[in-house]
Order: sequence, then C-alpha cells, then structure tokens
Amino acid sequence: MSAEVARLDLWARRRALLGYCAGMGLYTLVIVALYPQFKDSTSLDNITKNAPTLSALFGAIGSLTSPSGWLDANIYENFFPLVVLLLSIGYGASAIAGANQEGTLCLVATLPTARSRILVAKVGAMLAQGVALSLTVAVVIAAGRGFQLHLPLIHVGESSTAVFLLGADFGLLTLAIGAATGNRGVALAVGSGTAAASYLVSSLAPVVAWIRPARFASLFYWAVGNDQLTRGVTWAEMVVLVLIGVIASVLAVLAFERLDLG
Repeated sequence: MSAEVARLDLWARRRALLGYCAGMGLYTLVIVALYPQFKDSTSLDNITKNAPTLSALFGAIGSLTSPSGWLDANIYENFFPLVVLLLSIGYGASAIAGANQEGTLCLVATLPTARSRILVAKVGAMLAQGVALSLTVAVVIAAGRGFQLHLPLIHVGESSTAVFLLGADFGLLTLAIGAATGNRGVALAVGSGTAAASYLVSSLAPVVAWIRPARFASLFYWAVGNDQLTRGVTWAEMVVLVLIGVIASVLAVLAFERLDLG
C-alpha cells in the first residue's frame, strides 16, 4: 500500500518532473556546447579577479575557463542545486503539510498501513525525483567530452550525487517541518530560507574572512563549495550529507506520528 502511495505521488508530478529534467538537460547541453568558445578567454577570468565578492555570490571563484571552473560557475554551484532544491523543497512542503491543508492527508492516513510507511513512501518519491534530475545532468556532462570538457567521469558522478543529496537533505528538512506543523507555508519558508542562508555562507566563505569559519555549517560547502568537481567528493563529505538526510527523515517520521489530522 505504501508503494502505491509513492507511485501515485510520482504519477501526479510526472509532468513537472519531465519538465525539470528536460529543462535542466537542455540548459546543461547549452553550457557544455559553449565551452570551446570561452576556454581561451582571458577576459572571462578577469571577472573573478576584479570583482571576487560579486562573482562569489554567483558561485564563480577562481578560473572560469578550466573545465571544472566552467561547470562550477554555470551549473554545479548555482543553477543545478537551485533546480534540485525547487523540486525537493516544493515536494517536501506539499507531501505532508500541503496534503494536510488540502484535506487529503487524513484520507490517506485511514489506509490500513502505518503512518511511518506512508511517510517513507513519500520520501522514496522525493528521492526518485532527485535521482532522475541528477542523472540527467551527469549524462549530458559525460557527453561533453566531445566539446573539450575533459573531466574524470568519476568526479562528475560524485558531484552530481552530492547535489542530489544536498537537495534531498533540504527536502527532508522541509518535510519534517511540514510534518511537525501541518502548515505548508511554514515548511516552505523554513526549508527555502535555510537553503538560501547555506548557499550564501558557502559562496562568500572563500572571499569574506569573517564568514569563513561558518562554512562547515553549510550543506552547500559539503556538497559543491569545496572544489569537489576538481578533486572528487570525499567519504567524509558523503557521510555528512547522508547523515543529515537520515536525521531529517527520522525527525519527519516522529513528527508525522504526532501530527493531529483532525
């Protein structure tokens, strides 16, 4: 029965998911195809040298003409995480809290299955959406070797997985807030606000000294803000991202068990 809940959620959001994947895939393809036109542009690198703080706000740090710098500045440190977060936080806010406010959650809760299994099914649906989006980006970038984007494929896979986990963490946090409050607006505000603060801390840490010590509290730092595309994602970074997701999932289950659906 819980598996049916997940399938219904995915079916209801199929058009949105296809739109996200198609849009992100097309955008990634354009960025990949444009790289040969900019890889020798010295003026492009001057942007980060002359305005480091402003560039950092958009995830552009260091060389923009290297394969990793180009992809970080145009995909991995901004647009890709943004789209993943829109998908996961939006779903996290609507899965429990949104359904509760619409009056449909109480109907689902009457099914002969435990609340914890219902929530786990919804978590599964959220993760499936993130996997589809991240896989789309990784496949398109892997094809970018034909456009002189020579990066270790293992690093592309690891970085795409890290972005997936980043989105899952914030989606699960939003889900937990929604399960605790039953209010979609509160869940959306907390989830998106926390994600925005995390992005700013990670982006500005390399160029603003007083922010730098706080970078370890930012999930963006553990996923994409520490040159992961160049050197790969470490086991420690993966463990942090997975552990936060597990904790958020447990809190969501506990909160949903206590949520008054009357």
